[in-house]
Amino acid sequence: MVTIKQVSEMAGVSSATVSRVINNTDTVKEKTRVKVMQAMAKLGYRHNVLAASLASNKTNTIGYVVPELHGSFFGSMMAGSEKVLRKANKHMFVATGHSDEKLETQEIEALLSRRCDALILHVEAVSDEYLIHLAQQDVPLVIVNRYIQEIEENCISLDNELGGYLATRHLIDQGHTQIAYLAGSLFKADGLNRLAGHKRALSEAGISFDETLMYEGDFQAQSGEAGIKALAKQGQCYSAVACANDEMASGAINALRELKKNVPEDISVVGFDNVDFASYLTPGLTTIDYPMREIGAMAARWILNRAYGDHKMELTHILEPKLISRGTTKQAAEN
Repeated sequence: MVTIKQVSEMAGVSSATVSRVINNTDTVKEKTRVKVMQAMAKLGYRHNVLAASLASNKTNTIGYVVPELHGSFFGSMMAGSEKVLRKANKHMFVATGHSDEKLETQEIEALLSRRCDALILHVEAVSDEYLIHLAQQDVPLVIVNRYIQEIEENCISLDNELGGYLATRHLIDQGHTQIAYLAGSLFKADGLNRLAGHKRALSEAGISFDETLMYEGDFQAQSGEAGIKALAKQGQCYSAVACANDEMASGAINALRELKKNVPEDISVVGFDNVDFASYLTPGLTTIDYPMREIGAMAARWILNRAYGDHKMELTHILEPKLISRGTTKQAAEN
């Protein structure tokens, strides 16, 4: 097996310099880096990650659990994390928990068994007690899009209640009083909190929350479409609809068009998340911006701070949403 010492001798540099090249640090001059890389290629050197991890007690890998890989939401979040971690020469192992308690637990334990240095967890089914217990163990972990008071320093999330409030407040400010609500899965914290914000906006405006104007979906486009059709079947009247996320909003718009309703001329629609496709719909979707990429980057910074001692990283634990006004909402018609 070729050693670092042999590479250093061929390149005419110290073993420490070879190690810095292997670890891709910025302190090596490009000319020196090229010489070392050429020597490594000529000798057929392969860095033994396992041996290095045993020596340093670090694998430079971060376990990452998300509910699913479908859609742009989780892709944007993981991209934000990956960019920060790659710059620090760390790697991600990604697993999916599918919002199932047993699967989430299995994936977390599997990542720990693979000696990941830390965990980034976007989990929805495991209990707060399990996560609190996990946080008390030796492995650093950050929980994304979920707030647990007992371990709040380990949590990075959006103020979903405020986001739900801003969405419905926008519709109220435009004169809408009959507002339907297409909720996400209400066993999930973000679904509940966004609905709570919707109710707060109605209450502040003196509008009673009407259960018959709400439909619980599952954050998927098909459920947004199903929600509009269910409301139509019940004969519900409304001039605007607030949706728990952009996918549900896109499904709702399709269903409204099937019902010969124009958006926003007949019905105003607001989404939540501001995913990539939101600005490309026709008309562009009015929505609440969820800075998924920044939250993913913040989670990675937390890991670098806590697991690797990079205390230069600035951390924010709760990010605020903001309204992005586009073309799917307008002033309500006067009676």
